[in-house]
Amino acid sequence: VANRNKTSEEVSAKGKFTLTAPAPFADETNCQCQAPHEKLTIAQARLGTPADRPVRVYADGIFDLFHSGHARALMQAKTLFPNSYLLVGVCSDDLTHKFKGFTVMNEAERYEALRHCRYVDEVIRDAPWTLTPEFLEKHKIDFVAHDDIPYSSAGSDDVYKHIKEAGMFVPTQRTEGISTSDIITRIVRDYDVYARRNLQRGYTAKELNVSFINEKRYRFQNQVDKMKEKVKNVEERSKEFVNRVEEKSHDLIQKWEEKSREFIGNFLELFGPDGAWKQMFQERSSRMLQALSPKQSPVSSPTRSRSPSRSPSPTFSWLPLKTSPPSSPKAASASISSMSEGDEDEK
Repeated sequence: VANRNKTSEEVSAKGKFTLTAPAPFADETNCQCQAPHEKLTIAQARLGTPADRPVRVYADGIFDLFHSGHARALMQAKTLFPNSYLLVGVCSDDLTHKFKGFTVMNEAERYEALRHCRYVDEVIRDAPWTLTPEFLEKHKIDFVAHDDIPYSSAGSDDVYKHIKEAGMFVPTQRTEGISTSDIITRIVRDYDVYARRNLQRGYTAKELNVSFINEKRYRFQNQVDKMKEKVKNVEERSKEFVNRVEEKSHDLIQKWEEKSREFIGNFLELFGPDGAWKQMFQERSSRMLQALSPKQSPVSSPTRSRSPSRSPSPTFSWLPLKTSPPSSPKAASASISSMSEGDEDEK
């Protein structure tokens, strides 16, 4: 089975391979198996097969809106046996629309989605809805992988019933919480949201099959949402601004408290009970008192000594004395003469 080697480059690193090309289509390879294709049991396949005789595992489906649940199912099918070759059959649009319903992706898109899954070695286009012995023989299929839930369709309770009876069925596990139907349900449920989204991205109302009234309603709602978003942005920015102001105010208050403590401490050092200002004031006040108070006169003069016999100089009071006016001119002249005699005696 050297077909995949012709269309991909395999780089071995710790048992892993890196593929650089998509998986081929079955009608391009013509199933050119090099080794004889004898029938295998599941036990033999699990023990391992020669390198040139991989176990050919087949998995089929619609694979619409290819998702992780599809990929995990294919991963399980690929890793069922040590040496396996995974063929994936994809049903056409005609069969799918007839037995299951309308698809979102057309058959060409679904084929390409499978070709680019890393676990797929070969893609079979226009796969049958029910597997026939001729189809199994044509593609030399050893086992069919699918989940074990009975799949009722095309008038059958289980389209894999005859495969299970032949011992060729290998079950895989479904991935809960994800399926094509779930994805479509989300889109239908939120139809207005996605319609508005695509209108906003440039799709026309005709392309979306939206009426004129709904188009206007969706566009108006988009404008309202834009306005709400702007208001929300303004609120967030205002909150950020308020937070910054609060942080700065806290810093300013803290710095103010530190400066106020420093100012009070300096004030107390200057004007406190034992402050430098008090000492300075006392020094200056003492100097001013010394400058304002008169000096005492010396007891004795160095150049002139007072005679002991001489009486001290009379002291005169500068205050005016109350004297009665002379009663007559004679009395006035007598008083003047007595004052002059007193002066001469003092001399």
